[in-house]
Amino acid sequence: MPGFHHVELWVADFAEAQAEWGWLLSKLGFALESTWSDGQSWSAGGAYLTITTSPNLSTPVHDRRRAGVNHLAFKAESATTVDAIIEDAPAHGWHPLYQDRYPHAGGEDHYAGWIENSSGFKAEVVAATSRG
Repeated sequence: MPGFHHVELWVADFAEAQAEWGWLLSKLGFALESTWSDGQSWSAGGAYLTITTSPNLSTPVHDRRRAGVNHLAFKAESATTVDAIIEDAPAHGWHPLYQDRYPHAGGEDHYAGWIENSSGFKAEVVAATSRG
């Protein structure tokens, strides 16, 4: 069966990442599966996302514009869910991107919002249905 088994994000500040990513993942319906002193794993749809820090980080700075992963795109139940996340994001360490083209920055048939957290990680929240 194809698909992702898991994705692991290395972060420099786990407490900050825990607050920001934890809020977003819980809003998207992910369940907190495990936690340890410097990490946690969240699951949904048969895969999981781990957020952790590591003594092996080569730099404490994340730059989504460098070679590597630019952003993670998540499915949301509806456009209403996308709107609520984008509206609440600033209170949880995320700021909206591409607001001048929201919610169709990805094209007229693509209802989504993009947000960036305080460490520079970008997430896209895509509506599974257009409205409701």
